Amino acid sequence: MLKVAGGCHCGAIRFEAEVDPERVTLCHCTDCQQLSGGPYRATVPATAASFRLIRGQPRSYVKTADSGAKRRHGFCGDCGGPIFATTVEEPQSYSLRIGTLDERRQLTPKRQIWRRSALAWCDDLRDVPVDPGA
Repeated sequence: MLKVAGGCHCGAIRFEAEVDPERVTLCHCTDCQQLSGGPYRATVPATAASFRLIRGQPRSYVKTADSGAKRRHGFCGDCGGPIFATTVEEPQSYSLRIGTLDERRQLTPKRQIWRRSALAWCDDLRDVPVDPGA
């Protein structure tokens, strides 16, 4: 297990948790594409027992999947930064957004899900020109 700390972009929300680096997942579903604003969402689960808010209180959005399952998405009400997703009632775990974690460089994806929705170009970026000044 790895102890992690993280927060939103503006710093209004800070949290800590423990995660298993072997459970980092990329989700390519269209909901994750829309909710992240990117081609996929990178997450790692943390147990509810290890997740602790240090500063701030996330706002919530409840998304209903095609299956009818409901997920509560926590985000910063100031900067809009996504923090986690969890169940609506009595969370057992929190799906933490890798980009919010201070230790994100230590968390390499171990699996991908919903590949049938993946954008074809996200598989290989080697030929996309790199701006050397950025």
